[in-house]
Order: sequence, then C-alpha cells, then structure tokens
Amino acid sequence: MRDNLNFEVFLFFSPEKIILSVNRKTDFVSVFNKEFVINEKSTHLDFEKLNFFLNENIFKIEKTLGNFIKKVNLIIKSSDLFNLQLSIKKNDYNKKINLKTISSLLKDAKYQCNNTIHKNKIIHILIDNYIIDNHIYTELPLNQKCENFSLDISFICIPEVIVGKIEGILKTYQIMLNNIVSSKYIERYLNDESVNYFHIVSKIIDGHNKNEVKLTNKTSKNIGFFEKFFNLFG
Repeated sequence: MRDNLNFEVFLFFSPEKIILSVNRKTDFVSVFNKEFVINEKSTHLDFEKLNFFLNENIFKIEKTLGNFIKKVNLIIKSSDLFNLQLSIKKNDYNKKINLKTISSLLKDAKYQCNNTIHKNKIIHILIDNYIIDNHIYTELPLNQKCENFSLDISFICIPEVIVGKIEGILKTYQIMLNNIVSSKYIERYLNDESVNYFHIVSKIIDGHNKNEVKLTNKTSKNIGFFEKFFNLFG
C-alpha cells in the first residue's frame, strides 16, 4: 500500500461519541464514515474507548483506500478546553498600521499567554477586535495612521496531557496528529445542517477565518507576503 495523499482523515473525539471520517480532497465526498456512541451523558474523555474504536476501524479504512493513514486532523469537544482573552496595546504609535506591527503585537501576546497557561497548549489564536484610536474594527485595517492601536485576542487552549494521550494512542497505529481543532469553535460556522461538517473543519484549517492566526512549523517554506507576518511559529 502507498501513503495516503488524496484523502483527508478526521477524528472527532468527545465524551459522548467518536467519529472517524475520510473525505476525498478533490470534492470532499465521504468515502468512510464511522460513528461510535460512547455515552450521551458522559462528561469525560474516554481514551480506552478511543483506542478500541481506532483498533476496530483503522485497518478497515486502509483496506478500503488501498493506502496507509499517516496523519489525522483531530476535532475535540471537552470541558477541559478553555479560552484565555487578552488585550495588547501600542501607545503613541503615530504611524500607519502594517502587518509587521500586528505581528509584533501578536508575538508579544502569545509570549504572555504561554507564561500563563503552564502545561497547556494553544490550538487557536483569534483576533476578536482591532481597536484604532478607540474605534473598533472586526477586520484588519492596514495602512491607517493612528496614535493608539490595540488587539483583543482569544486563545483557545487544551491541556498538554490530553494531547499526549491522544498522540500516544495514534502512534500505536503509526499515525501522526496533524491539526487540533476545537469543536466549539467550529460550531460558529454551522449555519446550515446540510453542510458537510468535516468540509467546514478543512476550510478552517486552511485559513477560512481571516482573523485566525495560524501556528506554523518553523521549517515551513514558500509562504507568501501576508503569511510571512501573520503566521506565528508554534
């Protein structure tokens, strides 16, 4: 079998249920979708059930695809995830706002957040507001001159111990954890029940929300001008 290049694999994990879904990249048609209800009243993630579920289905998927699964995108729903909100300001700026300015503020905010969330991992950085001389904007206001500029930022975080347990289980099947996405965050974009849930997840991972700051690998190459300033190293 060859490595899987033409499909995206998604793993939804919550206290109530687990879903494993494989979709073609070209048209996002589902080629495999398996749901396992754990306990509709449960409030805690069951890692033993996750391992059991994967053991029952990974080989089936690989046989169906004729490909190995090398990585999955995890969508997680858990009360252990939490938001940290932070505002960071640049006073007496008196210049035009540019991407380099925003990048500097974001890096400072991420540094402050990391100093607060010991043993937790940032999975989303969302810019809620851009505030220019006391005027609030929801989109990036480039090349606007101002004296004071600030950002309202939300960090969505997950305990490192949860990530470690899931990575350990996936490693058993030679699978890498590719992206971690908050289920609660995805729910903001589910206005139509007929929409493919995992297609929405894929779009979010690919940068659908312009106010989400992507956490990229330090070895990433060939990124464009905008990404050069607006992506932060994980």
